[in-house]
Amino acid sequence: MTAVRRLYEVSARMGAGRSLAETLQAVVDGVVDGLGFGIAVLNLRQADGKFEVIAVAGSPEAKEALLGTVSAADIFDAEFEIADKWGGLRFVPHERLPEGEIIGWVPDVPVSTDPNAWHPLDALFAPLYSPEGELVGMLSVDLPEDQRRPGPVHRELLEIFATQAGLAIDRARLTDQLLAEKARLEASETTFRLVFEGAGNGMATIAFDGPEAGRVLRVNDAFCQITGYTHSQLIGTTFVDYLKDENSGQTEREIEHLTTGTGPYRFERIFRRTDGNDIWLGGTAAIVDQGKNQPRILLIQIDDVTARKDAERELQHHAAHDPLTGLPNRRLLQHRFNAALQRSRQTGRRGVLLFCDLNHFKQVNDKYGHEAGDRALREIADRLLTEVRHGDTVARLGGDEFAILAEDIDGDALDVLMRRIDESISSPLEGIDVPVTASIGTAIVSPYAADLDELLRTADNAMYEAKRRKRQRS
Repeated sequence: MTAVRRLYEVSARMGAGRSLAETLQAVVDGVVDGLGFGIAVLNLRQADGKFEVIAVAGSPEAKEALLGTVSAADIFDAEFEIADKWGGLRFVPHERLPEGEIIGWVPDVPVSTDPNAWHPLDALFAPLYSPEGELVGMLSVDLPEDQRRPGPVHRELLEIFATQAGLAIDRARLTDQLLAEKARLEASETTFRLVFEGAGNGMATIAFDGPEAGRVLRVNDAFCQITGYTHSQLIGTTFVDYLKDENSGQTEREIEHLTTGTGPYRFERIFRRTDGNDIWLGGTAAIVDQGKNQPRILLIQIDDVTARKDAERELQHHAAHDPLTGLPNRRLLQHRFNAALQRSRQTGRRGVLLFCDLNHFKQVNDKYGHEAGDRALREIADRLLTEVRHGDTVARLGGDEFAILAEDIDGDALDVLMRRIDESISSPLEGIDVPVTASIGTAIVSPYAADLDELLRTADNAMYEAKRRKRQRS
C-alpha cells in the first residue's frame, strides 16, 4: 500500500462524524503510517489553555511516558522563540537548546555527525487550528524515516495534513457535543428543535417509512447555507435526487448498509448545488424510531468537505510528482513500472527503461546560478514530454537524472526514440551557452525483469558505458 493511499484512508477516517477520540488517534496514526515519521504526539488544548497529551503513535515507550501529561499554556513559547519557521511549522534544532536538564521524553537513537541528519533532540511542531483560527492542539513529530531533517516537500505534506487535522478536530468536538446533546434531549421535541436549528452542522430529517419515504421533512439554516437551497426549495423534495452516484447502485447499497447496520452510517457523497456546481458532503445518517405506530425518520448531519477532498487530491499529486518539473517522481514511476511489467508478462511484449543523465549541467549552475538551472531543467522536462510517445512515462529521479519508461518498443522504433531524445536535449537552451548533452543507458522491460531497482542499475551502468565511449571518441 503506497503512502498516498494510506494518507487518503487516514484523511477519510478524519472525516465528519468521527468522535474526538477517534479523530485524535487517526491524526497521529496518519503521521506515522502516511507521512513517514517514527513518532507522533498530539497535545490537545483544553478550555483553560493548558495542553494535555491525548494521543501518541509509533512508540510504546513514548506513549507510556507522555500520554495523559498536562502542561502549562505557555509550554511551547520558549521553544518557538528559538525555532525556525517552516511555513506553518516550527522546527527547533537541537543545537539551539539551552544547556541543562532536558524536559520531556527523548528517543534512544544513535547520534549522527551529518549536519543534515535528524538528531534525537531536534523538535518539529505543527500547530493545529480550527476554521476560525483558534489553536486547538499541537502536533509534534520525531524520527523521520530517512533519518534526515525534512525537506520542502516533506514539510509541505505535513503542513497540509496538519491543516486538515485541525479542521477534523474542530468538527469532531462539535460532533461529540451534538451526540451528547442529542442523547440528553432525545425525548424533548422542543429542545431537539432548538439544537437542530442552532447546530453549526447542516441537519435534516427525511421520511424513511410510509408514503412520504425519501422526502425531506425539515432542514436547518446551516443545511441551506451549505447546499445553496432555501427551506421551501428542499422541503418535500426527494433527497437522493440531489446526490450523484460515483458508481452504479451506490445509493441502494448505502440504504441497505444503513438499515442492516448498527449506529450512525458515515457517508461522503457528491451533491449538486443550485448553481450547478458539485460539492462533497460528509456526515452521518441514523434511523430514528419515533415510537409506536409512527413512521421512522432519517436524521442526517452534513459538512462541506470539498476543501478536504481538494487537499487530498493535492496531497496525492505532491506525493507522486517532482515539485520542480511536475514530472512523475520515482514513486509514481514505480507504480507505472509495476503495471507495465504485469502487462509484459501477460502479452510477452517487451519495453525499455531509459536512464538519462545530463552532461555539463553542473556548469550551467556554476555559471548562471541555480535559478537558471531550475529553468533549464523545466525546459528539458518539457522537451522530453514532447519527444516521447503517447503513453510513455518521463520521470525525474533527482538532480539532472531522468528516466523514460516506454512499453512495447524495440529495434528501429527504440533507436528513433533515443535519437529524438538525444537531439532534443542537445538543442541550445534559452539564454544559456553551455552545450548540455545527454548520456542514455537502456534496460529491457521483459516478462523476466525482476524489479525497478535492478533495471535502473542496469540502465545506469549502460549510461556510464555510453558516456565512456563518447569521451573516447572525442
